[in-house]
Amino acid sequence: MTSTVDSFAELGLSESLLKTLSEIGYETPSPIQAQCIPVLLDGRDMIGMAQTGTGKTAAFALPLMETIDIKVAKPQALILTPTRELAIQVAEALQSYAKNLPGFHVLPIYGGQSYTIQLKQLARGAHVIVGTPGRVMDHLERKTLNLDQMKTLVLDEADEMLRMGFIDDVEWILERTPEQHQTALFSATMPEQIRRVAQKYLVDPKEIKIKSATATVAAIRQVYWQVSGMHKLDALTRILEVEEDFDAAIIFVRTKTATVELADKLNARGYAAAALNGDLNQQMRERVIDQLKSGALDIVIATDVAARGIDVPRVSHVINYDIPYDTEAYVHRIGRTGRAGRTGNAILFVAPREIRMLRTIERATRQPIAPLTLPSRADVTNKRVADFKAKVAEVLEAEGLDFFANIVSQLCEEQDVGAEEIAAALAMMAQEGKPLQIVGEDPAPRPFRDEQSERRPASFADRERKPRFEERSERPRYEERGERPRFEDRPPRSERPARPAPAGDMVRYRIDVGRDHGVEVRDIVGAIANEAGIESRFIGRIGLYEESSTVELPAGMPAEAANALKRTRIRGVPINLRQDEGRPTGSFGGERKSGAGGERKFDGERKFKKKPFADR
Repeated sequence: MTSTVDSFAELGLSESLLKTLSEIGYETPSPIQAQCIPVLLDGRDMIGMAQTGTGKTAAFALPLMETIDIKVAKPQALILTPTRELAIQVAEALQSYAKNLPGFHVLPIYGGQSYTIQLKQLARGAHVIVGTPGRVMDHLERKTLNLDQMKTLVLDEADEMLRMGFIDDVEWILERTPEQHQTALFSATMPEQIRRVAQKYLVDPKEIKIKSATATVAAIRQVYWQVSGMHKLDALTRILEVEEDFDAAIIFVRTKTATVELADKLNARGYAAAALNGDLNQQMRERVIDQLKSGALDIVIATDVAARGIDVPRVSHVINYDIPYDTEAYVHRIGRTGRAGRTGNAILFVAPREIRMLRTIERATRQPIAPLTLPSRADVTNKRVADFKAKVAEVLEAEGLDFFANIVSQLCEEQDVGAEEIAAALAMMAQEGKPLQIVGEDPAPRPFRDEQSERRPASFADRERKPRFEERSERPRYEERGERPRFEDRPPRSERPARPAPAGDMVRYRIDVGRDHGVEVRDIVGAIANEAGIESRFIGRIGLYEESSTVELPAGMPAEAANALKRTRIRGVPINLRQDEGRPTGSFGGERKSGAGGERKFDGERKFKKKPFADR
């Protein structure tokens, strides 16, 4: 089956599903839908490799629904997702596809939602469960979730689950699923650990690869603005005002604190904006997304983790206010716009020291990113004047102006002036809150330094460090490197070089837990990710000692994150986070390696260290 399929009717779907697809406006299947649906309908296991925004949800959801027996009110399909937002999105998609399937129930289960509510919903019965690994594990352990009737298991965004440290949880779940079932694994990339999981748990899978690294962003206009001569906030507001076809935007920043600060500043400038970060409870996060969908909000300022899974059709712009740490994050970010055949705009703010990352992104997406000329004072003035004229024209078409026309006539007589002068005075009054004219001078744009000047900086302070992740990104892609060594032929983990450190400046901290407390690297990574909202890939080297440990974290960590970590406990012990001032005596437990936790075999029952329910 190829991407030349012209309609869903060619894929073997039932009439009821075809009717539903027609009603909701689906016409032509995307390439991944055209190739995956027939395979899954045949009952085969499969691996689907495609970027976000390519339509993979429908690729597994539609054939999955063909297997559901409505009369059996027990879970017949389990879909694992890395984030609660994506779980909700997938559940909503399934519910929409079940428009002509009365009695169908899908249940999203995830951390942050009331356990009581989930118990009641599970007791009522659900045909499909969509959940995050931690919460699914918890229900399986408590025996509140029964998978005896499960026919289909879907792993969505498996590479993201690996990156967020959930792959061990996924394997724990896989070991407790019925022996006879169909498994579909979807991933944008295929790291070795995901490949190993697929080889262990999938039976003769059909591998489908959609080379969409460029197709994902092909419908997206990508531009960058060189940060120079003007504060980023002032530049942002100019861009927002002048951008054509602006409807709604997601603005990405690096920290939770920055989301709140930028939202407050944009609200003060008259924009309907809100922050979206890990500090918001689930109800508030869902409310923000619903407001964005309805038009009550026009701008959401988000971190990478908080924005995962957001699919809002009216998002016309994605703005990278802070440049992402890696290319995959960039692709995921801009994938919030230009989805499902829609067009979109992606704007990247790039400081001079970040030019190398810009070039890395261009190589990864195989698309040039054009420079954006910042709107001038005249551009903004012209736009504001045009908007003002449009509003006046709209009012002129309305009825009931006689009363106000009479007032203007009286003013003309009393002040002995013409109607034009009265109109000018009224226009000046109307623009007091937002002047039509911008005062001051436009900053002169500065070109980026060329490669020669980058190699010969004027001073040490001007030198640009080459981030280690960029060196890694220049290696050939997996599919371009040819045959890789078999997993069993690879050298022992202890003999492999440590993984490259995260990009950017890192600070080493000391914590008061170590091997004597039974602490493992994964415990430290999980605590930091949960409490400070720092994704695992941004956590640097971790050294385990007898009574303490060291961990490298990105420089410039917000005070609230640092304070939260100071209060954090690991295995009941306060970690007392502080900057490291030296190496302790005692044996060293090793640095963090890729996959945090090392290789493990799953022969029979595995010891499972249960996390507090609320942290999942």
